[in-house]
Amino acid sequence: MAAFLEGKFAQAFPSFGSERMGAPVASYCRIDDKPIRSREPVIQPDVIIIQDPTLLHDVRTLEGLAPNGYMLLNSSRRLEQVRTWSQHANIPPSHFCTIPATEIARHHLNRPLPNSSLLGGLAALTSLVQLESIKAALRSKFAGNIGDRNAAAAAEAFTLVRENTGWEGNQS
Repeated sequence: MAAFLEGKFAQAFPSFGSERMGAPVASYCRIDDKPIRSREPVIQPDVIIIQDPTLLHDVRTLEGLAPNGYMLLNSSRRLEQVRTWSQHANIPPSHFCTIPATEIARHHLNRPLPNSSLLGGLAALTSLVQLESIKAALRSKFAGNIGDRNAAAAAEAFTLVRENTGWEGNQS
């Protein structure tokens, strides 16, 4: 929705593997300035967001990540504690960030729902969409106070990622 608000084209879809409760789920999103014609699965993602840090031990988690791709990890562990793992995956240091998205969500929403925080972190890390568009999309999806609290979670995550990556407006 944030991409649409910016006049971009977007496509989102989940991919379910095992049909059991608690099994990992992959979701995909394409964002482009021109119409998206492909309906194929995403084979080489430019960005990977890992919502569950226990998936770091599965080598398939980063499968196909584009050269110079980005990775955002929901983890309260300090970046230095997982940086060696990211170097193994050939991710440039400025393209990788950990963020305590679940904790941010608990603070703002009183629930462990990290999605809004991760969207704010994505905007900060990649500049694919602007924070204001994400906040507007969240306020349109969730009415009243809930929308405001989700927007606040996204904003806090955005600021934290920018601080953690030393972002100076020159992301590649």
